[in-house]
Amino acid sequence: MISSQELKKLFAKFNKLKVFVVGDAMIDKYWLGDIDRISPEAPVPIVNIHAKESRLGGAANVALNCIELGASVHLLTVLGNDTNAKDLLNLLKEKGIDTNCCLQSKTRKTTAKTRVISKHQQVIRIDEEITRALSIQDEHRFIDTCLRAIQIEKPDVLIFEDYNKGVLKENVIEKIIVHCKHVGVCTAVDPKKENFLNYIGVDIFKPNLKEIKEAMHMTFNKIDLPSLKKAHQALQQKLNHRVTLLTLSEHGIFTQDEKNAFLNQAHIRNIADVSGAGDTVIAVASMIYTITGNIQLMSTIANLAGGLVCEEVGVVPIDKKKLLAEAISVLTE
Repeated sequence: MISSQELKKLFAKFNKLKVFVVGDAMIDKYWLGDIDRISPEAPVPIVNIHAKESRLGGAANVALNCIELGASVHLLTVLGNDTNAKDLLNLLKEKGIDTNCCLQSKTRKTTAKTRVISKHQQVIRIDEEITRALSIQDEHRFIDTCLRAIQIEKPDVLIFEDYNKGVLKENVIEKIIVHCKHVGVCTAVDPKKENFLNYIGVDIFKPNLKEIKEAMHMTFNKIDLPSLKKAHQALQQKLNHRVTLLTLSEHGIFTQDEKNAFLNQAHIRNIADVSGAGDTVIAVASMIYTITGNIQLMSTIANLAGGLVCEEVGVVPIDKKKLLAEAISVLTE
């Protein structure tokens, strides 16, 4: 148990953290409209658009979650030299996220996902992106930029946000983790399949159940503590990391370090949209672990945060006041 006063003090400490988010940033666009007829040109619906909205996605959404919690946040990424990059950078600046390490490349395209929605249903999604790995030139420029920024700014925690869009190459990952260890920066990752086993030595490794099944060729006859502990041990042998934070959808969250293991059950929710929930979980977990080193508290509050954002439509950041109120309600009963 923890008191409400202790939780308030913990949340106040978020304001003193400096967070680096490194990885694949993108812009999520929502075009809202009405369908009242079928096109005479082809058997497809005509959507009459009446509103457009753009939101931060991918690594940019992780950065947004961290800044909404009160931290000072720097986003480190490689964008294209295009209109979507301009729009993304403007959104980041409006939210107060530092963009000095957002590089632009003539050979890249800024990832943008446009969702056309009518009557709360997605009609079509249009993706604009290049998913190939960074060129050697961009890779070296990005590594130099990241290492210099870490050395100068000395963040408290660095979060890798990997969406397999090409920014996080094996060499980029290795160089950053090694440098963070050298200067004493906590590291966390929300991995994807392509680089899954490249995050050697990271502090917090946060896959979801589907990702660990695919990357590690695992099957789970039952989602329980013994089987999840075996998954942690298999990962530990490959990665030599400190903490496994495994999101289990309706089964909750599992976490384990060298001493303890916990399985937090999911809370009953009115699920509206699961988009961006993983971004919120890694942001909240990384910040709490950096402050407390307490994996049970980390996973419990991150579990609550992931559930809260699933009650909202679209990709939205965590509401700090709502999260604190729910944490007090659950943890101080």
